[in-house]
Amino acid sequence: MASSFKKSKSLKPKMEKTYSLTAHYDEFQEVKYVSKYNAGTTLSNGFTLQVTPKKQKKGLPRWSRREICLLSGLVFAAGLCIILGCMLVLKYIAMDQDSYCLEDCQEKKAFSRASRFINSNIDATIDPCKDFYSFACGGWLRRYGIPEDKLIYGTIAAIGEQNEEKLRQLLMRPVKRNYRSSAERKVKEFFKSCLNMKEIDHLGARPMVQVIENCGGWDLPDSLRKAQWDFDELLYKTQGVYSTAVFFSLTVNLDDKNSSRYVIRIDQDGLTLPERTLYLGQDEESEKILAAYRIFMEKLLGLLGADNVQQKAEEIVQLEQRLANITISEYDDLRRDISSMYNKVTLSQLQQIAPNLKWKRLLDRIFNENLSEEEEVVVLATEYMQKVSELIRTTPTRILHNYMIWRIVVVLSEHLSTPFRDAIHELSKDMEGTEKQVELGKMCLSQTNKHFGMAVGALFVEEHFSSSSKAKVQQLVEDIKHILDQRLDELDWMDKETKSAARAKLQYMMVMIGYPDFLLKAEAIDKEYEFEVHEKEYFKNILNSIRFNIKLAVKKIRQEVDKSTWLLPPQALNAYYLPNKNQMVFPAGILQPTLYDPEFPQSLNYGGIGTIIGHELTHGYDDWGGQYDRHGNLMHWWTEDSYSKFLKKAECIVNLYDNFTVYTQRVNGRLTLGENIADMGGLKLAYFAYQKWVTEHGPERPLPRLKYTHEQLFFIAFAQNWCIKRRSQSIYLQVLTDKHAPEHYRVIGSVSQFEEFGRVFHCPKQSPMNPVHKCSVW
Repeated sequence: MASSFKKSKSLKPKMEKTYSLTAHYDEFQEVKYVSKYNAGTTLSNGFTLQVTPKKQKKGLPRWSRREICLLSGLVFAAGLCIILGCMLVLKYIAMDQDSYCLEDCQEKKAFSRASRFINSNIDATIDPCKDFYSFACGGWLRRYGIPEDKLIYGTIAAIGEQNEEKLRQLLMRPVKRNYRSSAERKVKEFFKSCLNMKEIDHLGARPMVQVIENCGGWDLPDSLRKAQWDFDELLYKTQGVYSTAVFFSLTVNLDDKNSSRYVIRIDQDGLTLPERTLYLGQDEESEKILAAYRIFMEKLLGLLGADNVQQKAEEIVQLEQRLANITISEYDDLRRDISSMYNKVTLSQLQQIAPNLKWKRLLDRIFNENLSEEEEVVVLATEYMQKVSELIRTTPTRILHNYMIWRIVVVLSEHLSTPFRDAIHELSKDMEGTEKQVELGKMCLSQTNKHFGMAVGALFVEEHFSSSSKAKVQQLVEDIKHILDQRLDELDWMDKETKSAARAKLQYMMVMIGYPDFLLKAEAIDKEYEFEVHEKEYFKNILNSIRFNIKLAVKKIRQEVDKSTWLLPPQALNAYYLPNKNQMVFPAGILQPTLYDPEFPQSLNYGGIGTIIGHELTHGYDDWGGQYDRHGNLMHWWTEDSYSKFLKKAECIVNLYDNFTVYTQRVNGRLTLGENIADMGGLKLAYFAYQKWVTEHGPERPLPRLKYTHEQLFFIAFAQNWCIKRRSQSIYLQVLTDKHAPEHYRVIGSVSQFEEFGRVFHCPKQSPMNPVHKCSVW
């Protein structure tokens, strides 16, 4: 370090001479400078002055080297401070610029990504005023095909593929909570057991054969009289052990007229094919499907060691045809009016309705208690139950027995070895056109989601859904609810009393977003899956799960209703509205790009997930959900005048969709009415909610390389939700059984009836997408 020299008071100059001083510093450098000290003086730091007399010069006094050094140091320090200060200021300026640039660059990247997605799906050669669906989705339809293992494929399916890949990776990671009751351990071992086809093929048909033997085997001995055959014991096993609907369904559900309690509910069920008309051979396609079903049945019966498989198959088909004849189609008006179906009766009254079944004995076994004769149950198909009771009485014992075992086989055969899976694929190919079996990993992921939904969901939300996204979607929901509240005031067909009840329903509506909070607690998840799971026992794992879920359902009958429970796990690519809970649910699985991206412009988010939120909200006021009040009770809260006007407006929508055709099939406007009302209402609510957002936040920056306004992009995003391809064979079943209209008509049916769409796209009056007469409910 540099030495410091100071004048000492005891040192007085003896002569006015200047001396040359040589000093050594700790840095071991030799420095010469001038000082006014006596020659030979020893300083306090141990240095001795060696002086050489010099001639004295006249003029201004010289600065000592010490003083020059101190001054230089001060100047240098001051300069350094100035430089450092400037650097600090520049740094903060740069940080602000970087922060601004980072945000701006992120937005530019996100908007560029959004622009590429929108532009790649559009077919700009098509006039949006003539066919908006083909305009918005033409590019996508041209570019994509249907994967060999799928019946349909679309933009939403692509989101599902991204979610599936995330879930597979999570399930293949090592177990963190590795203890016996750990749900994480169980779900990962279940997934591995499903993937273990070597072990599944080694077991072959044996697991299913054991189930059949437990139920009495194929065919009852001819010597066994009907009186000796315990029909009720086998009925108990099908319904209460294997969770299989035979002749009817038996569930524990909310009481539609008192949603604060659970009740036993009985309804028509027991058909293997998805629609009753497929058994009746009304056209060439249904005859083809019925023939394929017979072949499928014969294959499985043969694999399971049955004799006379053709005879058995024919007898079972004939019994199911008799069931089909007394079953009412779901699109029949009688099945749309829940009030007319609802029939609450006591057990003793149920015994009178269907006397050929021993109801108390059956329910005592299933619910593991001695039920009172006055125990109330809800029957949703009273006339059907009367007829099915008579059908049971008049059908030979052997056929009843084989039919009931067959129904168990149908439910469980997908979990068996490769030959069973090949037979299922062949039936699917004949019915719907599937070219290739679903890849094993995808199938196992589907089964894992089905049996361990919440355990998988806990893994998913931990990594792939943020609390900030949850808050943003919540605000979006509130904006759309606010618009419905406003539109209630604008409706000229609804009177004041009905508007008040509708607004109360809106205020009471429960909205759940992302995931249930209990998923953040490992111990709570463990309690959801209190059954055994082993890595090498897939079929047994399935049976354990089925029996545990029956046990949970049975326990509900005496439990208090928790209206915050979820029907779907958070990774589900779906959303729903439950009228008997007045509850909307939007799982994390659907709140993913491209339906929802927090970095996308809000026009796309409102047109994407916003229209789906509006759709579910409108379900509370459609022809089905509108039958339930704010508490979720089945109650007529409309005045007769308002309800009459509602039905008239709904009839306009029925007629609109009845005029749409797919190939030679006409869309069923009655079957699809509720979904069509929800599509049209959801589009309007989301559009006006976006207008509200723009008013509050200002216009959005245009998307690069796109000529469309954000109002137009809103409608394009809505349409691109439904860019979907279907196999031609599957369209027959879709039109026959699906409560949603084909995607093309979901889009053009909604936009063509919305006045704002015609304005935004400058469509001339009477053009296909801007007819003069429009249908409108909400």
